[in-house]
Amino acid sequence: MKVLAEGDLVLLIDKVGRRYRVQLKAGERHSLHSGAVSHDDLIGRPEGVIVSTQLGARLLAVRPTFAEQVTGRRRQAQPIYPKDLGAILIAADIHPGASVLEAGTGTGALTLAVVRAVGPQGHVVSYEVREDFMELARRAIVDTLGAMPPNLELKLGDIYTGVDETDMDRVLLDVAEPWQAVGTVRSALRPGGIVFAHCPNVSQVQRFFDCLREVSGFGLMDVFEVLQRGWTVRGRSLRPSHRMVAHTGFLCFARRLAEDTLFEPEGEGFR
Repeated sequence: MKVLAEGDLVLLIDKVGRRYRVQLKAGERHSLHSGAVSHDDLIGRPEGVIVSTQLGARLLAVRPTFAEQVTGRRRQAQPIYPKDLGAILIAADIHPGASVLEAGTGTGALTLAVVRAVGPQGHVVSYEVREDFMELARRAIVDTLGAMPPNLELKLGDIYTGVDETDMDRVLLDVAEPWQAVGTVRSALRPGGIVFAHCPNVSQVQRFFDCLREVSGFGLMDVFEVLQRGWTVRGRSLRPSHRMVAHTGFLCFARRLAEDTLFEPEGEGFR
């Protein structure tokens, strides 16, 4: 059994679902409006333990999931949301051992998800044009994994002007104007490889796909969005939640062809 230890990041969840991020340190106390919790009451206890404040409020203590770390961290760049991360990993077929080129490290959310998916035998190179964003992402990665993984390389650079990498299995774009990176993608991606681009609005989707058609060498273009609606389960009550995570972006995909041609089958995509 893996118990909570000093230095662990935990979530304290109250009865109405509010979440409080706490890094455990011996002798410390965490104060809430419902009272204070001693860190010593958590250290050495199993994850999932329920503790009480001195005022009697009960709190559940768990380690944050990856999704909770992505959405709960303070950030300057807009992250790709957990509901989209899962869809990207599946639709782009991010598999163990894959070599992946990412542009737009941002908060590091997609970077972390990809590093987990490719495993220790895979390789991830992530470009970020802003040094402050890259350093924030580096910190987020270290906070989550404990150290920089040896199979991840963060590079300060502009993908619009080209990259050193070639023969990559996948290229993932989370940049403001992904159509400007199409030339780079064409030279960096191996035949049969997949390119993904995250586009907030439909005009960006159209422009990205138009550029893929213009340079040729791509096919099986597809785009979709993910809408997530939760349900509330309380006692015998089961109903849709009042709030939902609706549109956060269009997820665009295409395959690199072995020849400089265009292949667009009729129909509504290959999902």
